[in-house]
Amino acid sequence: MDKPKSPTVYGPTSDAAERQLPSKVTVPGLLQRKAKGQKILCLTAYDYPTARLIDEAGFDLILVGDSMANVVLGHASTLKISLDQIISATRAVKRAVDRPLVVADMPFGTYHVSNEVTISNALRLVREGGAQAVKIEGPRFERIDALVEADIPVIAHLGLLPQSINARGGFKIQGKTIDAAKQLLEDALTAQECGATAVVLEGVPEVVATRISQRLIIPTIGIGAGGGCDGQILVFHDVVGLTTGPVPKFAKRYAHLADEISNALGKLKDDLRSGEFPTAEHCYPASEEIPADWDSL
Repeated sequence: MDKPKSPTVYGPTSDAAERQLPSKVTVPGLLQRKAKGQKILCLTAYDYPTARLIDEAGFDLILVGDSMANVVLGHASTLKISLDQIISATRAVKRAVDRPLVVADMPFGTYHVSNEVTISNALRLVREGGAQAVKIEGPRFERIDALVEADIPVIAHLGLLPQSINARGGFKIQGKTIDAAKQLLEDALTAQECGATAVVLEGVPEVVATRISQRLIIPTIGIGAGGGCDGQILVFHDVVGLTTGPVPKFAKRYAHLADEISNALGKLKDDLRSGEFPTAEHCYPASEEIPADWDSL
């Protein structure tokens, strides 16, 4: 029998640390939550420690979003993120969580060419990343249908589409007229008919999103779409105050971690310069008495 691996200064290294229980929130479970009137609680995450905290807080769904391009990698748009980067982040998130459903964004360009390419890329997110569902932007019903046929759960994303910033000329609110609202409803119903697990509604007037939510059997998850959706999703960094610049209109900041981190780093800098860190309590002892001039012995 193999002996357990010895702990290191970074903690235990047993294989058990890599094993996680199956997620307790499932794709059918989202539909059940809507039927029971339970709000679906969602946040983004891109790394192990953040995902762990979100899981422990009791959230239902974690999206490994292409917003990682903005809030982690410093890009001006989501178009720069690659499939490999999303896979790597999804792998880290999935290792961290026991309960939430893990959904991975399909980056720009990974579902635009053909059904075959779309399925191949989605399979990588599932097999290599551990995603339990994928999300694609826009009314791409042929792609949704193909993914569902391949047994890959899909969340559709309608309304404001960050990946379409160039085609639409910016981040523009959608569904602001009756005709536009009817088109959004038609798209949402078609996505449902194609087998979508849920629909994200972004940047849509509340009255429009609420009515779409009432008309759909599958859940709606809102971001900047008001409180009438079946769930809400926000970017983690916006919620905890880790972003620079103003908070988006649709977000609410519950902490100011950037300020806390800045203060902590300032104290560390002062302690390093003054010699107050490290002290004896931060050092490892020798197993025998070693004089200061041990190298001359």
